[in-house]
Amino acid sequence: MKNAFQRWLDGDIDLMEGISDAIPEHDHAREDIKERDRKIAREIDSRRETAILIARERKGLKRTYDVIAVICCVLVILVFMYIIAQLPLYGVENVRATTVAQRYIEHGLEETGAINIVSGMILDYRAFDTLGESHVLFTALICVMILLRVDSKNQRQGFEDYYATMSETYFASEKDTILKTIGIFLVPCIFIYGIYVLLNGQNSPGGGFSGGAIMGAAMIIFTSAFGFDRVDRFFTLKLQTYVTFVALSFYSFAKGYVFFTGANGLENHIPKGTPGAILSGGLILPLDVAVGLVVACTMFGFYSLFRRGQIGGTPGRLIS
Repeated sequence: MKNAFQRWLDGDIDLMEGISDAIPEHDHAREDIKERDRKIAREIDSRRETAILIARERKGLKRTYDVIAVICCVLVILVFMYIIAQLPLYGVENVRATTVAQRYIEHGLEETGAINIVSGMILDYRAFDTLGESHVLFTALICVMILLRVDSKNQRQGFEDYYATMSETYFASEKDTILKTIGIFLVPCIFIYGIYVLLNGQNSPGGGFSGGAIMGAAMIIFTSAFGFDRVDRFFTLKLQTYVTFVALSFYSFAKGYVFFTGANGLENHIPKGTPGAILSGGLILPLDVAVGLVVACTMFGFYSLFRRGQIGGTPGRLIS
């Protein structure tokens, strides 16, 4: 009797017959693997096509951007060239500029009540320009605050203490005895001089920008001499925000009212006072005060943000 091996050698039986039917799960596994490979291949092709489309779109957008940029530059250059061509030649009298300057000089005191022609010009004739400059300062402070302010939202808790790192890295100027002693005598003098320049802008050189810069410098010297702990007791972030908001709002509403009434031929009923007196110039004095507060807050805000990452608060603790 032949065994299975001998029968297989003689070709009577096939040992592989029925094996695939006995374990059909092997075929299903192979099909699953093949299907998965096909899906991966399709996904790779799709991603490759998407990347190609994105690259083409970026290339097209870059070309469009370059064309638009060149057109805008050419238009700006043409506008500037046209303006330059309309300017009077060197040595030829500019009638328009002369007329405006004569108006400021001859009628400035009567129309603004300010002895200082510059203050009368920037806070009366061209007060909207000064309002824009004040808003530029406020916007710059907001941008610096967004970039540099340190609080619980942009510091990793438990990783490192920002203020501990600052105290270990930077010299604490408030511990300097010489600086503190000089600050006791120097800071009040600077504050008084800044207030004097601020309140006499309509009568002498000075006003909001220069007076505010002096008071801002006094705040910086005070902080350097006595530290942020003492400043935080009276000048917080909330107070700085309120002061700036109120000053800009007062400036906007006050000059908006004056320009509206003046443009419609109405009397604004704001007395100009006696020229030379401290309460003179109509709205120039309160507008100077508003501008000075904005400038002072902006200067100290820049210094505080660059120095420690916040305007007001308690050092050693993150602002929530």
